[in-house]
Amino acid sequence: MNTLVQATIPKDYTALFDNLDIAETTRADYCYRLPLFVSYVNLYGFDTNTYLNYKRHLRATTWSVSTKNKHLIVARVFLKEMHRQGLIPTDITHNVKAFKQSKKHKKRGLNDIEVKRLTTWLADLPDTPESDRLKAIFSLLLLQGLRLIEVCRLDIEDLDFENDRLFVWGKGRDDKEPVLLIPQTVTCLREYLRSNAIKEGALFRSNSHSQMGRRLSTRGLREIISVIFKMLHINKTAHGTRHYYTSKLLKHMPGELLDVAQFTRHRSIEMLREYDNRNKQDFALDKVIAAFAGVNF
Repeated sequence: MNTLVQATIPKDYTALFDNLDIAETTRADYCYRLPLFVSYVNLYGFDTNTYLNYKRHLRATTWSVSTKNKHLIVARVFLKEMHRQGLIPTDITHNVKAFKQSKKHKKRGLNDIEVKRLTTWLADLPDTPESDRLKAIFSLLLLQGLRLIEVCRLDIEDLDFENDRLFVWGKGRDDKEPVLLIPQTVTCLREYLRSNAIKEGALFRSNSHSQMGRRLSTRGLREIISVIFKMLHINKTAHGTRHYYTSKLLKHMPGELLDVAQFTRHRSIEMLREYDNRNKQDFALDKVIAAFAGVNF
């Protein structure tokens, strides 16, 4: 008998995440993805094979492996918490593996031509507070390699212009870490603060009607970047700015992975090796293209 007796999902199911030791952004992402699993349970019922069958359901979608795993992980965390709180008698996620996913970056970052197109567009913008806001954001993404979540978490108090640095609450970190700022970033940030008259609190706030004045969210920042990229015919994701930053450093500091890691703040040197290998592949490909330059059909 597969059925779990009296196993039902609570009405206020997202409240189960309130007892987890996770960041607010992670909690928000869980709450955003969980309804898909709840809808699946409401449609097919709840038994000992629900989690395994949900994985099979996700496998049949056209989503990327990364997206499938994100939904699967949320369901796993939710079910484990139900078990921990005694709402289901057994952990039905046991022995069900995640989708196999390559750790290598499959998507390329921005290239020099795309960055030139972007920076030229930024430079040609009229002098307005909104323009200064965009320049400050992209200086942190392109010239400092910050992740989207790190940009959104920044407060005015994190800026230390006296020492040309800021303090970033990085991915998977419990404390903030210092990031050295290059002169152009300092200039962009100072101009942004001056023209927007921001004195305290969140460094970047939302301009949308529904979120006006609140801290800019990663979803909101991603939307801003996506709109600009689409307008400039840049077919890359927002994370492509960090790819660009990392690849650029590796090209100028070849083989110096430990030194580069101090600036990119990658925990794993293996990830930097993937970037370095991609750079070497691109360099080799240029030579292959040159070798056959005179062969035409």
